[in-house]
Amino acid sequence: MRDTEDRTDVDAGCGDGLWKATAAAAGTEAAAERGAATRGLATLAVRAGLDRSPHGETAEALFLNSGYVYDDAARAEARFRGEEPGFVYSRYGNPTVRTFEARLAALEGAEACRATASGMSAVWNALICQLRAGDHIVAAEALFGSCQYILAELLPRFGITTSFVRGADLDAWAAAVRPETKLFFLETPSNPQLELIDLAAVAEIAHAHGATLVVDNVFATPILQKPMALGADVVVYSATKHIDGQGRVLGGAILASEAFCDGALRDFLRHTGPTLSAFNAWVLLKGLETLPLRVREQTRSATTLARRFEGHPALNRLVYPGLASHPGHDLARRQMAGGGTLLAFDFKGGKEAAFRFLNRLEIADISNNLGDAKTLATHPATTTHQRLPAEVRAAVGIGDGLVRVSIGLEDVEDLAADLAAALDAA
Repeated sequence: MRDTEDRTDVDAGCGDGLWKATAAAAGTEAAAERGAATRGLATLAVRAGLDRSPHGETAEALFLNSGYVYDDAARAEARFRGEEPGFVYSRYGNPTVRTFEARLAALEGAEACRATASGMSAVWNALICQLRAGDHIVAAEALFGSCQYILAELLPRFGITTSFVRGADLDAWAAAVRPETKLFFLETPSNPQLELIDLAAVAEIAHAHGATLVVDNVFATPILQKPMALGADVVVYSATKHIDGQGRVLGGAILASEAFCDGALRDFLRHTGPTLSAFNAWVLLKGLETLPLRVREQTRSATTLARRFEGHPALNRLVYPGLASHPGHDLARRQMAGGGTLLAFDFKGGKEAAFRFLNRLEIADISNNLGDAKTLATHPATTTHQRLPAEVRAAVGIGDGLVRVSIGLEDVEDLAADLAAALDAA
């Protein structure tokens, strides 16, 4: 383990782990030319999409109704025909949900957003609305376990196949394309190995073959990475994670162009009903207000802890995109605005050492969630990825000694002491 005084800055002047962001990585910046139409992330997180009722409330209104009334039958007819703006049924749209969608779209820099009941609902609907029997997907092999299930087991039931490739191998993406390929799917950084994929390069390959690129951006959040600015067509989130950030509610989101959201996606969502509840949308709005503050502070802490414990004798390696030792560090510096909030510890002693580490933690909790204000740690091989065959886990680097740690908002020195004791126990 590095001495605590050995704080060599691997990021050349960015010792807090937050890098000078490109426009593609961080979106709007504090520039002199900023006007009313282009606000900073912190302002958007608090103000974007705010649509006050006639009562003039300061907080966003919570609309818990399922239906709506009309002044007369002709207006109801016009509303259902789409000739008059307004809501018709909360499975189709709700004022509170619409405010959440508008705010997240502003943070992402997307034309449109459609909320869903969970992150996996967002993934499923973003994919299936574009696909038909006989279609083909190219996907990164390093994916969350439920995403693996959708691609490898569920979609084949409907005649849709997937080729899995090593995400960092750009030649493999191109080689996997078939005439029937309709979309590419990936997450970067990946869950839980924190592998990185060159978004701009993969987008170029996808578009050259007439395919769309769908990116799960949950680990980076819109604060640290903007996939659409790098060429992605669709971005999905589990809002349950950093967007809520306090372990309260489930939610998901799909961000894309207006044409996509009002075309392939709209009727699919309306008629299958993966609706985000108005209450959950209201809670998520409150989460968005502090998202930039939380993600930046958690990233600073994650960077400090990664540097502190890199090289610990209990570990084969400590994986974090903010470390120069990460194979994708240069890529992270190009397409992200920081190393993120998650660490991956690979223990020399395998599962036994990993469990000793987890069981010794006093501040951090054992939980399979992430992006929370509380530091959470999990053993992916026996939790989030346990249903994958052992050979598949091995192929994507999820060994029995791997532990994923989501860094929270606790005092960083308290976390350092907790992790140090647990590492020594391992």
